[in-house]
Amino acid sequence: MASLKDTVNLTSQLTELTNQLHSELTEGEVDFEKMVQIADEISEHADNLAAAFTRVNEALMEPLSNNGSNGGSNGSESGSSRSRSRRSASSSGSRSSS
Repeated sequence: MASLKDTVNLTSQLTELTNQLHSELTEGEVDFEKMVQIADEISEHADNLAAAFTRVNEALMEPLSNNGSNGGSNGSESGSSRSRSRRSASSSGSRSSS
């Protein structure tokens, strides 16, 4: 899973690429092929950044979703057991981080 450190890395790369594109526009020889290439890289990095934020958000929201879905009814015993197992694993710190 992506971490916030990964997103910092991606934003740094985006900053470098946008600075490079800005320099090319203002100080370069206006090589449109090169600008297209840089813009494509910016687009790819922006997509990766959006995907990373989505994964982080989903990971943060998952415990809330699980608690909300089990809070209103007893549900099946196996579903309740799985929730308790997940909570136990996460509170004991046995989850691996990326």
